[in-house]
Amino acid sequence: MVDESERAPSPEETLRLIERQRADTVRQLRGNPLLQYVPWGVAWAIGFTAYFLHYGLDGTPYAPITEAQALATLMGAQLVAGAVAAYGITKQSAQTRGDNSARGTMYGYTWFAGFLLMSVIAIRISPMLPPAEAGLVWAGASLLVVGILYMAGGAIWLDWRMFFVGAWVVAVDASGVLLGPGWHALLTAVLLGGGFIAAGLWFRRRP
Repeated sequence: MVDESERAPSPEETLRLIERQRADTVRQLRGNPLLQYVPWGVAWAIGFTAYFLHYGLDGTPYAPITEAQALATLMGAQLVAGAVAAYGITKQSAQTRGDNSARGTMYGYTWFAGFLLMSVIAIRISPMLPPAEAGLVWAGASLLVVGILYMAGGAIWLDWRMFFVGAWVVAVDASGVLLGPGWHALLTAVLLGGGFIAAGLWFRRRP
């Protein structure tokens, strides 16, 4: 009698094993979507809600939140999100060697450089503008950096979902900038804040 543990796997079992191993490998190479998406979603939901309450849709504030408080909330939340995202990229790169590891390292530094340049430009230009437009420069420029870098990351790792998420950020950002500060804050808090949280949870569930 043949021991069940020594029985050769059937073709169906072999295919399932191969598919499971392939999915695990892809998940490791693409990184943890919870670290890639959820921190940004939380940061934008918090930061842009503060902006929305400050501006209101018709220019009348909905809560006693100053421009400086809204900006500090948004930038602080984005710095935390960027640190978490950079950790995820570094952890992902540590699991690979060669060109892929180098891509991840350079991509992580690009995030830092992008936000540094964005801050320099906003600091230089915002004093010349009315307060509402200055806030829009900070918000719109920071989302531009995120959207473009997500699209670039999708191109680097041939990840279409990451590319399209970046395109979605750019589209929402552009629409909000055209509509004005209050609408930009509302659209970003709902469509990008809530959307990124949902995307991270969905991609984690269905890698």
